[in-house]
Amino acid sequence: MTDEPLAVVERHLRWIASEAAAAGRDLARLRALIDRYDDVHPSTAELGDARVVPCEAGGRPAEWLLAPGAVGDRRLLYLHGGSWMFGSLAGYRAHAARLSAATGCAVLSLDYRLAPENPWPAGLDDADAAFDWMRANGPHDRSTAALTVIAGDSAGGNLALALLLRRRDHARALPSAAVAFSPATDLTWSSATIETRADVDPILRPDRLPAATRAYLQGAAEPSHPHVSPLHGDLTGLPPLLLQTGEAEILLDDTRRLAERAEAAGVEVVLDLWPRMPHVFQMFAPYLPEASAAMTRAGDFVRRRR
Repeated sequence: MTDEPLAVVERHLRWIASEAAAAGRDLARLRALIDRYDDVHPSTAELGDARVVPCEAGGRPAEWLLAPGAVGDRRLLYLHGGSWMFGSLAGYRAHAARLSAATGCAVLSLDYRLAPENPWPAGLDDADAAFDWMRANGPHDRSTAALTVIAGDSAGGNLALALLLRRRDHARALPSAAVAFSPATDLTWSSATIETRADVDPILRPDRLPAATRAYLQGAAEPSHPHVSPLHGDLTGLPPLLLQTGEAEILLDDTRRLAERAEAAGVEVVLDLWPRMPHVFQMFAPYLPEASAAMTRAGDFVRRRR
């Protein structure tokens, strides 16, 4: 296998980082740019034979992605990334379709409210309401789920993990498992790799992280609040976790540290690290072979749940 697909992905991500810096605080321009995150090859935008079923989940726009063979009562809530300020249903549609194919689940992709217009806990509230809705509603009818999973990437991975803690803290139903791709777990940004991986990460910039925290929280909570930074919470009693991250990204230690703390708390954890892979590399399937392999492993993790 050659390195050419990875080199193309890295060039694309460096271009996005450069364009984002040039866009400054222009939210519309930044949001359009982030919707092009996986735009490296026509294959990354393909839905295959997946069906898209628009819906409203807990009061927010959403859509079901149903790959052939997906089982309607095995349901996965997907929370997209984008620094809590970016990301959309359209930008994540192909990724959610591939996740449906990999897991065999009906994937519910949620258009949660974004900062800075809607600071914390708006997006978390939306995810919470959508999960309750998904437990009672499927893609075809109102029916109880046989299996539920929460998943997300980057900021969406943060929301997925924070939602587990919130629901655990309030003695509410938890999913059977959770999957987080390159999650941000510590908004105090104290992970060592934020500095040590800065020279190899093609997309994330350490100097932009504090601004993301300010835009997301706007003083509504401290960055160390467990429902903001899951790394700072008590992880006891969480469902099985798959934490999957590339080793060429500054959030690497956000994943490793959370895995260590979860394992110490007695949680079943699969820590899946990928050498040389960048932030949320899974979105580049099927063009990037490692992304396809990672999605297969995530699918296997979910398919083992009962």
